[in-house]
Amino acid sequence: MNELFFDSYAIIELILENENYEKFGEGLITTSTLNLMEVYYFLLRQYNRQTADFWMKKLNFNLSNIIKLDIALKAGKFRFEYKKEKLSYIDCIGYILSKEMNMKFLTGDEKFKNKNNVEFVK
Repeated sequence: MNELFFDSYAIIELILENENYEKFGEGLITTSTLNLMEVYYFLLRQYNRQTADFWMKKLNFNLSNIIKLDIALKAGKFRFEYKKEKLSYIDCIGYILSKEMNMKFLTGDEKFKNKNNVEFVK
């Protein structure tokens, strides 16, 4: 398993040119449309629409845009199991999608640091 599923955190760190994420910037970025919604919102809030649109066109995305019922239920169960950590719905969906796609979940989110199937990069 050498492919990665990028959560919003990882995509934002690529955009912000975090040197720890530099090696992940080449090639296809597998993520969900929900993660891209978070990234787009972040860019709108921090910069402007022109910048947000630029990055959506610049990066090479492979999108998982259909969340099936079984994924939604597994994500809900995962979020419930870790309810004390207050994980976001989108992170839970991305984490479960990564497992279903046999990919590691690439993130720098501390809440996922010690979880299985995670490539943690700060």
